[in-house]
Amino acid sequence: MSDTRFHGPASLFQPVNAGKFPDMSYEYRTYRGQGLAARLVSGVGALFAIIEIVYILMLTLGADQSNRFFTLIKSWAEPLALFFPGLFHTGNGNLDIVVNYGLAALFWLVVTGLIARVLTR
Repeated sequence: MSDTRFHGPASLFQPVNAGKFPDMSYEYRTYRGQGLAARLVSGVGALFAIIEIVYILMLTLGADQSNRFFTLIKSWAEPLALFFPGLFHTGNGNLDIVVNYGLAALFWLVVTGLIARVLTR
């Protein structure tokens, strides 16, 4: 078996594994970087949806609104709900909360899912 490596300055310009499988590390790293970005975007969307769902549960189950944890979740959930609170009025307060904030959670999952899909292409 012969060694395909050149000795000397010309070896800088020759592939180390001449005649063997090509080095796919660049393409792999590029693809992995896109996958990482998509996973981060999806993760952020899931986190936003979880915040909305926790807020829905706290409101519908009657959590103490003077509690610090409640005020923290409320301070995050209300801006994330965008224009959805008050969008639908069913006459039932708990159902209004579930529908309006649930739509906000679904919105974040769909939008970040679409952005993640675009990032992987």
